Amino acid sequence: MKNNNLMASTPSRQAPSTGRSLVIHPTLKRPPRELRNGLRTPEARLEEAVALAGAIDLEVAHAALVPLAKPKPATLIGSGSVESLGAIVKEQGIGVAVVDATVSPVQQRNLEKAWGCKVIDRTGLILEIFGARARTHEGRLQVELAALTYQRSRLVRSWTHLERQRGGFGFLGGPGESQLEIDRRLIGERIAKIKKELDDTKRTRALHRDARRRVPYPIVALVGYTNAGKSTLFNRLTQAAVRAEDLLFATLDPTLRRLELPSGRTAILSDTVGFISDLPHQLVAAFRATLEEVTEADLIVHVRDVHHPDTEAQRHDVQTVLTELGLGTQVEHGLVEALNKIDLLDPEARAALLGQARRNDGAAPISAATGEGCAHLLAIIDDRVDGGRRLVDLNVPLTDGAAIAWLYRNGDVVSRRDDEELAHLSVRLADADLGRFRSRQIHH
Repeated sequence: MKNNNLMASTPSRQAPSTGRSLVIHPTLKRPPRELRNGLRTPEARLEEAVALAGAIDLEVAHAALVPLAKPKPATLIGSGSVESLGAIVKEQGIGVAVVDATVSPVQQRNLEKAWGCKVIDRTGLILEIFGARARTHEGRLQVELAALTYQRSRLVRSWTHLERQRGGFGFLGGPGESQLEIDRRLIGERIAKIKKELDDTKRTRALHRDARRRVPYPIVALVGYTNAGKSTLFNRLTQAAVRAEDLLFATLDPTLRRLELPSGRTAILSDTVGFISDLPHQLVAAFRATLEEVTEADLIVHVRDVHHPDTEAQRHDVQTVLTELGLGTQVEHGLVEALNKIDLLDPEARAALLGQARRNDGAAPISAATGEGCAHLLAIIDDRVDGGRRLVDLNVPLTDGAAIAWLYRNGDVVSRRDDEELAHLSVRLADADLGRFRSRQIHH
């Protein structure tokens, strides 16, 4: 990627972007009590922001925490910080300043004027990454919808994504077109059109899910914080070749593959977009359709990077997003946890983790990179998707089509052989369903 890809359609007084960036994380000197007890330190938040900037190939020339007594309406940070950071921008030849916070259009405009470079906030940065990573038609539509929704309030100063030189979606027009030429009406019309297209896509996905239910294969969804190793694990378990890189948000579109379980049964494994703290609400809404693969799953496997110093905070963030998606019950009752990257732990931390995992039948210490522990994880998945069901042999009169249909609908028919009068079925059923079926036959 060329370094000038973040060049904005801005007045000539601003220097063109060089790809060299400033990353700052504003932090309150006396944060509210609810934030004081947060799981992440300001230093960890800054480190993550630097990694986000690196995900779109920005060269981070300077990164800093910016303490402030309280947010300033005009510039978010204090005048002293604006001045000192402006000197760094000029000295380092910085073209893009990333503010790891929510920045209002007015604050963005004033900071750009003071620093003479492009300014994007956390939401804009994540949208940039999503724009670069989306691969499918649906994913690109979802990114465009989120970007336009975000942009609608910022028509005075552009937010422009990196796709122009990489064959992007083109909703911002060709090179040289000023953002000021795009008005609210045109954006509103485009948003309406995208929503209609996404509704059509959603219906298609629903049909595909219905088809899978008729197979029927249980669906297992991998979720986790971005860069936790979901795609590497997905490739390991399914022998697939999905992109797996050490990049934040390397996966933005769900991928589905067959998964052979130890019992010989088949499941469908879904690799999904990674979660992140303070995910912009526009993106949670826009990616609702993509995340439906998670809400429709029979089992959710939370892939965790246990080597990361913020692993507990990441766990909390993922559970928060899942709860927001209406999956609070699954979170409350415990997800299957794939405790990934144990190959990177020192011997003492590794021994402690293995000891904890032995006391938790829903956790599997693994290394997706080496394959260690993956057989144990598959055994847990196999047991969980089984849901306590057992294989029973049933003989049902061929004339009782309703009973046979009931078994197909409520159980997993492993095999069937028909003779002149009976259907001989091997069916995997939960005990409760088996009881209901036998009761039904008695009273039929």
